[in-house]
Amino acid sequence: MKSMSDLDERELLALAISSEEEDGRVYLDFAESLREQYPDSAKVFADMAAEENHHRRSLIDMFARRFGDHIPLIRRQDIRGWVQRRPHWQVRAHGIGAVRAEVRRMEQESGRFYLLAASRTIDTAVRKLLGDLAEAEQRHDLTAASIEAKHLPDGAKGKEEDDASKRFVLQIIQPGLVGLMDGSVSTLAPVFAAAFATHNSWNAFQVGMAASLGAGISMGFAEALADDGKISGRGTPYLRGLVCGLMTIAGGIGHTLPYLIKDFYTATAVAAVVVVIELLIIAWIQWRYMDTPPVSAAAKVMLGGGLVLATGILIGSS
Repeated sequence: MKSMSDLDERELLALAISSEEEDGRVYLDFAESLREQYPDSAKVFADMAAEENHHRRSLIDMFARRFGDHIPLIRRQDIRGWVQRRPHWQVRAHGIGAVRAEVRRMEQESGRFYLLAASRTIDTAVRKLLGDLAEAEQRHDLTAASIEAKHLPDGAKGKEEDDASKRFVLQIIQPGLVGLMDGSVSTLAPVFAAAFATHNSWNAFQVGMAASLGAGISMGFAEALADDGKISGRGTPYLRGLVCGLMTIAGGIGHTLPYLIKDFYTATAVAAVVVVIELLIIAWIQWRYMDTPPVSAAAKVMLGGGLVLATGILIGSS
């Protein structure tokens, strides 16, 4: 494997050609994956891919004049320590903002590469071309901005970001909140019933773990099988099921773990504090993401949790 310092002019141009081709294909992949949900941004990335193709053709013309028709295959992964491109689906999974940030990073890296390559060539024409490409990449933020202005008029970008936020709530926050509420509230009764029936911390811990894991598995499957997300827009059912199941387990385990404390009364006091914290977290999520008034959210959650807790204690004490 070579390093950048080992490449001659011919190899530098070959690397530039393959890099431009790869970046253009990445932009087209972004455009295709965004076309359905973000059509305006998809047009932006399609135009950027066209510009990368123009750069590639200029480099090929220069290579043919200097070195002939055969272009050796030299790719980023062939160069020691050189930057790599992440798969588009990996970036896309983090949302439209992450895609835009990745594109800016790609352009900055390309600009630095052309500056380095230009500094290592003695041919005037090649040096000029590489310098021009470095300048083009460095001012690509302005180019991208002009392309966005063309394709994202009248607040379309803001609308896309609002849509992304709504999808995040539907696909992650909502199933997670359902799971957290079920795990935190529904397991209160069996945990505290077992605790007050036996006055044995270990028994309460066993019941709590069984209830939490059982509820997590049940809620996960229920969420995953509820719908495929295509019509509702709620996203991949397996992701929703995983989020819901894990949050259900987390909600139940929170007030179960204190019963690892041997002293029953100390464990119960700590568990009660954890319950209050869990209910406050649920109320905060409802206020932050569901636009529920904070006082109303806290009152409803505390009332429901208090009733379930009281039910468990009364049954356990009877």
